[in-house]
Order: sequence, then structure tokens, then C-alpha cells
Amino acid sequence: MKATQALHELGQSLWLDNITRDLLTSGTLERYVNELSVTGLTSNPTIFEKAIRESAAYDESIRAGLARGESSEEIFFDLAIEDLARAAELFLPIFERTDGVDGYVSLEVSPEFAYDTDATIAAAKALHARAGRPNLLIKIPGTREGLPAIEEAIFAGVPVNVTLLFDCEQYLAAADAFLRGIERRIEAGLKPEVGSVASLFISRWDAAVAKRVPEALHNQLGVAIGRQTYAAYRRLLGSPRWQRAFNEGARPQRLLWASTGTKDPDASDVIYIESLAAPFTVNTMPEATLRALADHGRAGAIIPPDGGDAEAVLARFRDAGVDLDALAAQLQRDGAASFVKSWRSLLDGIAARREALARAS
Repeated sequence: MKATQALHELGQSLWLDNITRDLLTSGTLERYVNELSVTGLTSNPTIFEKAIRESAAYDESIRAGLARGESSEEIFFDLAIEDLARAAELFLPIFERTDGVDGYVSLEVSPEFAYDTDATIAAAKALHARAGRPNLLIKIPGTREGLPAIEEAIFAGVPVNVTLLFDCEQYLAAADAFLRGIERRIEAGLKPEVGSVASLFISRWDAAVAKRVPEALHNQLGVAIGRQTYAAYRRLLGSPRWQRAFNEGARPQRLLWASTGTKDPDASDVIYIESLAAPFTVNTMPEATLRALADHGRAGAIIPPDGGDAEAVLARFRDAGVDLDALAAQLQRDGAASFVKSWRSLLDGIAARREALARAS
């Protein structure tokens, strides 16, 4: 049995952290669903920037946007929604079979809004309405300004993928924002079934401390942060407040492992998959990591509900001089800045393609 199937049967959802038009038109994504147990998909500006830069598959759509007089940003959302709507249709049977637990795709609001609550709320509502797909999650960053936007989007019935979470405290704040939105729906007499995942970024921790800690601690921090957060997740699911919401028909917000591609060439290419096996979680992974998992990976031992040795491992990093709280805040800032950089590069790439196509016409 492939490790992909073993993890699926264990109760973990495997999502692909990639989207390209070629992936859709070639049938590759459908093959991943049928053969590698993929049940969802995530995207971000970096992924789309790479896809549009490296493929001519978007030229026809860019020409159409050009003819309509659209800006580069308007053209991007046309392209993204076109791709993600098609992917959403592919995952719709999974969404329906699991009654809305699984089978999602994700689209991010403009990263320029990471610190603008009102703009994020407006963009999330508009994108969800425009896409018109029940299994489309709108990605909202878990920044301080993003938290009220998460609550408002959930209250409005917009499914949310909370992105750019790096530690347990950031996760707990995002989970609280989600539940506040659900509780407001219950109080208002609205159906409380609104899908959501909370995306904890893993590998960036290890990249950040690689040159600051002894070699014996390399590639351990991200997993320890994940396991610590998993323990908090399990406590929340069992808490009276969350169970009251479940009793009203609410659906839990699932914990998702993001940034699970290995950055250290000397480490296992599936370390963040094998080390974070846990039922009722999601692991979204780059295409190369998915293929590596299917080829030579294994389903690792399930994370204990209390996080196992996470606290002991984190203590070793503190002893080595790592300020985990400060680093989590820095990683979130850096992550937001990186997405803005990719977003601007994406729009510049579309603008350059528009100009090239206009000259050729």
C-alpha cells in the first residue's frame, strides 16, 4: 500500500499545494485524486506567478482580459477563478461524499490586504460570491488585522483557510476568531456549518534556525511546533465551548500542515509528512513531495494527543538561545512580505505578457 493511501486511511487528508492550467488539462490532477488519495488543493500568489510565467496556457485568457480592458489584477482573478473553479468541480464529489468536510480548493485575497481588516472582509465576500463554488475556501492571513476579517467572513458564511500561522498562540487566536463567527451565526439563527482550516507553516522554522543551533537540532523545530499546536487543537476540540457549538451543528475547523516541502537538501524529502501523521488533519504538500511520498514514503506513527515530546524539544531550542515567540512573529511578518513580493511579481508578469500579446496582435 502506498503511503499516500495509508495516510488517507489513517484519517489524514492529503492536499496538493499547487495549481496550474497544465495540471488540469493534462489529467494529472485527476490522476493524483484517483491514484494518490489527493482530496483537496491549495494555492498562493507564488504558485500562480510560477504557473503563469512558465506556461503559455494562459495567453488566450490574458488576451480576453486585454480585450475587456481589464487591469493585471482583474485578469489574475479571472485566471485564478477559472482554474480553481475547474479544480473545485473535480473535488466536488469528495466534498459531497464527506458532507463538506473535505474536497476543498483555496484562493487567497490580495496579500496587500494582510494588515487591512475592512479590505480583507470585502475581498473575501466578493471572491467567494464571484467563484460560486461551495468548496472554495478563501485564504485570509492570521495576522492581528486578519482575525476580525476571519470572524466576519465566517459569520457571512464564507469558508475560510486561515493562512500564515506559525505557532500555537497564532493558531489559538485564529481558532477563536473562527468560533466567534460560528457562535454569532448560532445566535442569529443561521446554519453554523461553515468550512474552515487553519494552516500552520512548518518548514520555515527549520530554515530560520539552521545556522543558529547545533546540528543535532536541525530539522526538529518545525515538527515540534506542529506537535505542540496539535495538542492545543485536540484540547479545543474537546472543550465545552467547542462542543456546545458542535451540538448546534457546527463543523470543526481542521488543523492543516502547510509549507511541508523539505528545504534542507540533507534531510528526508518527506520528513514533514512522516512526522506529522494525525487523523482529522490536513497536510498540503508540493507536487514533488507528493510524488516522493508515493514513491518511498511511509505513514509515520500518529502524533499523541498531548503532542508527545514537543515541549521537551522546544525547551532544547530555548536553551540554545532561540526566542520562539519573537521568531514566530518574525516569520509571520516575513511570510506576509514574501507573499506581497510574489503578488507584485505576478502582476508585473501578467502586465508584461499583456504587452507582448498586444504587440503580437
